[in-house]
Amino acid sequence: MLTVMTAVGDARVFSSTHWMGIPVALLGAVFLALGTVYQGRGVTAGGRRETSLGALARRPAWLLGTLMLGAAVVLQLTALRFSPLVVVQPLGAFALVVTVLAQIRASLRPPGPRKTVAILLCVAGIGAFVTVAALAAQDVQISDRHLRTILIVLAFAVAAALALTVRTRRRPSAVLATVGAGILYGFVATLAKAVIGRIAQGDFAWLSLAGLAGVAVALVLGAGLVQKAHATGSDELVVAGLTVVDPMVAVILGITVLGEADTAPPLAFAGFLAAGAVAVAGVWLIASGPQRRHAPGPGPTRTRPASGQTPPGTDRTAEAPEPAPGSERRGGGPQ
Repeated sequence: MLTVMTAVGDARVFSSTHWMGIPVALLGAVFLALGTVYQGRGVTAGGRRETSLGALARRPAWLLGTLMLGAAVVLQLTALRFSPLVVVQPLGAFALVVTVLAQIRASLRPPGPRKTVAILLCVAGIGAFVTVAALAAQDVQISDRHLRTILIVLAFAVAAALALTVRTRRRPSAVLATVGAGILYGFVATLAKAVIGRIAQGDFAWLSLAGLAGVAVALVLGAGLVQKAHATGSDELVVAGLTVVDPMVAVILGITVLGEADTAPPLAFAGFLAAGAVAVAGVWLIASGPQRRHAPGPGPTRTRPASGQTPPGTDRTAEAPEPAPGSERRGGGPQ
């Protein structure tokens, strides 16, 4: 990647070609959406919802979705190599648009006015936010202080996620699980950006290894919460929550901890707020509308017998009432 070194105060700033990360991040959003859809189908395959990772690993649809999500992670990391975090991460919200379009195609019904407006708001808000970020945000040199701060805050997030897992074990909540996963995934993106920056700077020390360990922990806990969300919620709800919470956490960390918008003018922050509000409004319209639940996969079904017939495989003698004494008819038929 071609970079130009400039100086802002005491920190070196890497002014990268931001646009190169945008198409890569958009492709990653497509894989994220399709991977989520296939994982959702895998969770409900066979007419039975499953949240155990061991059992899910034996379901082809879930494995295909997992591979797609893995590709999405690789593409996102590649995009982070080219562009600042506040540019790449909001593009993940495009996954919600892809998910809605995939659900519309599966149902063979055109979108209603509500979903049409929601999709347009999402696209407009995301596009405006990324445009402002690409013009105002800059890559900065990652210091030890940046990594330490992110890891300390992540420790509190992990503790909260573990408490949430225990608290909702018997009464799972799709909303809480999705929010928890979104927060953890926001830290995954931020730590990944920080470690990539350290590698580019030639400063890969033990603190960078701690950052990689934090990425692994957040990924595993986040994946578990996503499966719980799939078991009780729809694809649209899960993707909607992830595409709001994940970028929001990453953007907040990118601005407050990494300082990617330190040189941005006040007007840029106004643009961030306005564009973010438009995108969140679109996501809210989708998430608060009627949700299409996961359709159960092929499994044992019960057919309603016609009048006077017995369902196949039913023992007639076992279910027939015992005749009263003296009421038996001889001859085997009606007289």
